[in-house]
Amino acid sequence: MEIDAVVFDLGGVLVDVNYRYLYRQLLPSEEAVEEFLATICTPEWQEHHDRGRPTVEGVAELVLTHPEHAELIRAWDRRFPEFWGGQISGSVEVLAELREKRVPLYVLTNWPAEKFPVARERFAFIEWFDGVLVSGEVGVTKPDPAIFELLCRRFDLQPERTLFIDDTNRHVEAARELGFKTIRFSDPDQLRAELVELGVLGATTE
Repeated sequence: MEIDAVVFDLGGVLVDVNYRYLYRQLLPSEEAVEEFLATICTPEWQEHHDRGRPTVEGVAELVLTHPEHAELIRAWDRRFPEFWGGQISGSVEVLAELREKRVPLYVLTNWPAEKFPVARERFAFIEWFDGVLVSGEVGVTKPDPAIFELLCRRFDLQPERTLFIDDTNRHVEAARELGFKTIRFSDPDQLRAELVELGVLGATTE
């Protein structure tokens, strides 16, 4: 199988991202955290920011709707980097090996546009990529086929010769339907094993 390029998701594959990391500091119990994320700062609300709505605008509107949670909602914008648990070191090691082999590397990530420069500063490995496509900068998110098509046009990629790695099943399925080779990420060891099986990395010996 010929693979000319590898495309990585960022959050959940290379960066440990979890909104609970911040709200566990601000709310008294796990149950309170889960309720807040399910009913106030919901996944649907966050997706608007991933599609390009400025976080500060979304926060201001939500504060008007839920003034009793104003400070918790504002923390979403003001303390956004506290959602990050750090880089996933095993995955970054795999990325480094691919870079050493001069495999063309790209990022396709659902991420608010104005928060991505902060991530670039925090995670030096982002500069290793040959190209980065951020959903919030282009106004469309995975799993919409349009963002995969834009990825291919922008970086001159052929889906059937491109490997896409993501931790979200619906994103992986969308890429597969468009002809990409895919890996559903679960952990760095599994990622390495599948890359070896595909022939993208060589097997290691102890």
